[in-house]
Amino acid sequence: MTPEQVNDLTKVLRERRESLGLSANEVGRRVGMSATTYWRIEDGQIASPKAETLQAIGEVLGISAGDLFASAGWISNKELPTLRPYLRTKYDLPPEGMGEIEAQFDEIARKHGISFDAATGPVGGEDE
Repeated sequence: MTPEQVNDLTKVLRERRESLGLSANEVGRRVGMSATTYWRIEDGQIASPKAETLQAIGEVLGISAGDLFASAGWISNKELPTLRPYLRTKYDLPPEGMGEIEAQFDEIARKHGISFDAATGPVGGEDE
């Protein structure tokens, strides 16, 4: 993992743990590892934790393995789904809800100089 990926992963873990009001010791206990080991992962001292370990931590913190693996850089940007298939798979939204989200995303993307149109889906139908 690159230093940026380690930073991204540790930030996700720390923010989620704190939002749940859990101590690092409690997360370690629930995962079934020593508090020291969990703390070292969250602090970035273990730069490449095992996939099974991240998955177990994710279960305790309510973070999907896919989200953790993406934060760790184990899933490339090209392998991540685009907005439309992700939302369609993850949430049971009515078509008008999907349209609202896509319009908001398009507006935000344009504001930040990103050329993206959520409504058109992936280029060339690559993942649909």
